Amino acid sequence: MLRSALLAVCLVSPARAEDWHVLDNAGITAALAARVLRYEDGSTQNFFQDGRTLYEAGGGEAWGKWWVEGGRYCSTWPPSDVAACYGVEAKGLDVRFTRTGGKVTVGRYQDL
Repeated sequence: MLRSALLAVCLVSPARAEDWHVLDNAGITAALAARVLRYEDGSTQNFFQDGRTLYEAGGGEAWGKWWVEGGRYCSTWPPSDVAACYGVEAKGLDVRFTRTGGKVTVGRYQDL
């Protein structure tokens, strides 16, 4: 009963400023192009406007390619050419990536 009541409140409550907002193609591009995110584990990722991306963690770095397709952020990391794609949401300074299957990664703008 309580669960049903909570679900009903969630369904009729207006969106709040602190809620996550799903980004479309243009929103994802605006959120990522020429930006730097720091993830919860301390790693960083630079998203260059030309589609290159640089991931840095633990003193190492990896270069990949990123693009937006079908309302999702996608990337490849050599030597693989298999794309991994994620839904993207934003809330304040945070950007949340959700992979098919539900794995979530949150980054915060480092360049602001």
